Amino acid sequence: MIKFVPAMTSVVLEEIPGMLTLAVDISNCRGNCIGCHSPFLKEDIGEELTPERIDALFADNFGVGCFLFLGEGRDPERLLELAAHVKKAHGVKVALYSGRNEVEESFWGVFDYIKVGPYIPERGPLNSRTTNQRLYAVTPEGREDITSRFWHRGIDPLT
Repeated sequence: MIKFVPAMTSVVLEEIPGMLTLAVDISNCRGNCIGCHSPFLKEDIGEELTPERIDALFADNFGVGCFLFLGEGRDPERLLELAAHVKKAHGVKVALYSGRNEVEESFWGVFDYIKVGPYIPERGPLNSRTTNQRLYAVTPEGREDITSRFWHRGIDPLT
């Protein structure tokens, strides 16, 4: 089972470059990031994310081009099923933000974008040129590191 926190669901512009994205926070986080901005997401909280709930989210958020799972939970098979549902039922891109250094190989065949790497305060977030985190676009040709697209403004939060 995958759980999400409905009150934290929002449409965002900055998480996936160039995409109006519906971002859903997933609980039961497996990460251990120092300085985590949402440590309560490590707990088993929220409501079950089902295909029906996803459909309702799309009905309430017309025009999004990407669905972002902010976290993985602890049920990788169900996560993949939900991601496949988003693609099939809604025809949009699907993204995953993982705090782990690597994800299962099967994830690369389902998600269009995958962010890997735990947040390390002294390295900064994705918009820092010193970040350890990486955002990949998954294309038919392979995995393209698009992290540098976050650096377009020339503003580095660590400087």
